[in-house]
Parts: sequence; C-alpha cells; structure tokens
Amino acid sequence: MRLSMLAIAMMCVVVGLESNAAERAVFEDNFDGKLADGWHWLREHSEAWRIRDGALEIRVEPGAAGDVKNALVRQAPDRTKGKYAIEVTVTNATVPSEQFEQAGITWYIKEQPAFKLVKERVDGTLMIIPGRKPMDCKTVQLRLIVTGDSWVAQYRPDGKGDFQTADSGKLAAPDSDQVSIQCYHGPANGEHWIRFDNFRILEID
Repeated sequence: MRLSMLAIAMMCVVVGLESNAAERAVFEDNFDGKLADGWHWLREHSEAWRIRDGALEIRVEPGAAGDVKNALVRQAPDRTKGKYAIEVTVTNATVPSEQFEQAGITWYIKEQPAFKLVKERVDGTLMIIPGRKPMDCKTVQLRLIVTGDSWVAQYRPDGKGDFQTADSGKLAAPDSDQVSIQCYHGPANGEHWIRFDNFRILEID
C-alpha cells in the first residue's frame, strides 16, 4: 500500500520527536562573541585565547596535564543521576608538530585530571586517545559519554556520519566533577592554535 505524502511527513515528524526525546541539552555554548556563564579558566594566559568567527581559539602552549595553561573548566553534570554526553568540535588551525601535542576534553575529579578524550600527535601520527585511532582530518567532533562508573570515547571525522567508538572503560566515583576543554604540549617557539566550537552537554537515554 502506497503512503500519501502527508502520512510520510507525519511519520518523519514522529521519528524526529522520538530522536529528540532520546537526548536533552543541559548546556550549550557556540562561543558566539563571548563565553557563556559558568566557565572559568585554570592558569589563564589572556593573550593566548580569543573568540573569533563563532569559535573559541586557544593557543597550544608548552605544558602537561598538571600545569596546562588556558584550560576552560565548568561544573560537570551529576553522573550518579543519569548518562551524559559531552561534545565539542576540535579543529587544528596548524598541523601539530610536537610529541604529545593535543586538544580535546578532560574530565576532572577532585580538581585533578582523571580522563581525557583528545586528538593527539604520538610518534609522528595523529590519533584519537584513548583507543589510538588514526585521525588525519583537520576537524573532528569528540563525544565523551559518562555514567556513574563508566566512560565511552567517541569521535566523528569532520563531524560527519555516525559516531565511532574509540574505547570505553571504568571511571572513578564522582567527587566534585568538572569538565574542561584544553590543549597543551605545544611548541615553545611558534603559534599553533586550536578552534573549539559547538560545545554541548547532553542528558541521554
């Protein structure tokens, strides 16, 4: 039996509503001219970040997880009450050249870095960490899914197609959780910049 165009349209609307019901935006920041409320900086270097053309740009400076400059941090959702996804799109304005040069999402527990989902240069190869998935694209969308005791690291090259799972594992019990977007292990001489956009925290089924 052939369906009328109206019936097909109604089915599409219903499917769309069901899809939207599966996830709810808790927080979004498109970096449209300024930072949204609730963010704060760790070790801010004001000359090494800017908002331009609808994105947050941070210079990749030398440093490591414990002393990273310009880590942008906010309170994380309470993962004991459900499952959440943190998404951000990461674009390298300059091709990474340093060992362990990286950018992406870091999860903090008790104000200490506990987990990261990043695009990172390791032994000359760009990859998604964790999982060591090759990532040659200039742009990648990262998606970190967390629950009370677990994480799933996902990514989409160029922000297209379905999310691919890089790895999964256990996450320590919540304790003053925070989530951050950051970059580090950059060159001492030279300006490498990362563009972050479309940051979202979603509650998902």
